[in-house]
Amino acid sequence: MGLNDTPSGERVHIGFFGKRNAGKSSVVNAVTGQDLAVVSEIKGTTTDPVYKAMELLPMGPVMIIDTPGFDDEGILGTMRIKKTRQILNRADIAVLVTDVTRPFSVEEEQLVELFKEKQLPWLIAGNKCDLLEQFPAATDHLCPVSALTGEGIWELKERIAHLVRTGDIDRYIVKDLLRPSDIVVLVVPIDKAAPKGRLILPQQQTIRDILDASAAAIVVKETEYRDILDKLPGKPALVITDSQVFSRVSAETPDDIPLTSFSILMARYKGFLETAVHGVGAIDGLKPGDKVLISEGCTHHRQCNDIGTVKIPAWLNQYLGFPVQIETTSGREFPEDLSAYALVIHCGGCMLNEREMRYRMKCALDQQVPFTNYGICIARMKGILDRSIRVFTDPAFTRS
Repeated sequence: MGLNDTPSGERVHIGFFGKRNAGKSSVVNAVTGQDLAVVSEIKGTTTDPVYKAMELLPMGPVMIIDTPGFDDEGILGTMRIKKTRQILNRADIAVLVTDVTRPFSVEEEQLVELFKEKQLPWLIAGNKCDLLEQFPAATDHLCPVSALTGEGIWELKERIAHLVRTGDIDRYIVKDLLRPSDIVVLVVPIDKAAPKGRLILPQQQTIRDILDASAAAIVVKETEYRDILDKLPGKPALVITDSQVFSRVSAETPDDIPLTSFSILMARYKGFLETAVHGVGAIDGLKPGDKVLISEGCTHHRQCNDIGTVKIPAWLNQYLGFPVQIETTSGREFPEDLSAYALVIHCGGCMLNEREMRYRMKCALDQQVPFTNYGICIARMKGILDRSIRVFTDPAFTRS
């Protein structure tokens, strides 16, 4: 992904589902105008979900997901079907591709029921209409198409676009907390874990949101933070810090200046801040031997002192005074069965869309497992949680 591309978590995720050999991959290729998926007459050509980030007019930035056949067979087939079910948890829209020359199958009925169960906007793309004597008319949920001739593909794209849920309320990372000409100080450590030559995604997104608010962002390392703060002509409207230096920045920030972290802002942006604040209280109830899941939404090369696998486990054991069992996951892997865990600590989810973050949160809550995130957890262990969320709850800090 290029530096100026829309992040995965900000794209509309469109999943294409169906039986083997219904022409699913052909429809995906026709919709995208690219040879995104391998097409073959052999059943089961698509063995793993295929992801493609692209601009798809008239929708804009989307993530197209081509899934394995839902009627796959054998042990590997069962694994592929499981992956297809997992896609439903991150998709914003579901498209069922069927072969109109064949009767609607049990597997296709099951998929429709799953769409409804997951409360997904859905549509049926009835493929291979070129093999019929007469091209059928569209209905509420059926859009007839021919991936071979291209007929109906434009209409399918238009109908998919109208399934996009824009939401009733605009979501911001920090824009709604600011006024024009406000100054925001961002504290960004540049250590061995920092990516070379660039900022991480939450920092980039926060800077953009500050600019959209017609405010100004001052980016500084923690070692120069206090000096820069003293040189400002007045108090900044907000200080946002990387969670890893929360304690230091809190100690150096006067109490009348609002302070929070990038991770906490991302929890708010993804819609699970309240749950994360409530769930973090479970830390004090942990017992020796309890299992804690630390989960990240992205995959990256682990550096020494990695936040998820090194720093948080160490801080947690230090805070508790005894060790707990730590298990970690990253990327798209997230266990559906969380019953073995006493707590889930998740990253901010910048690389995951809101639907998947809410799914992961709901998985935990349905199994009565507390769910929190990195920033909230670190703030709690450092004794500054109340201060770090005060900007959202204290009317004295309300800027808009």
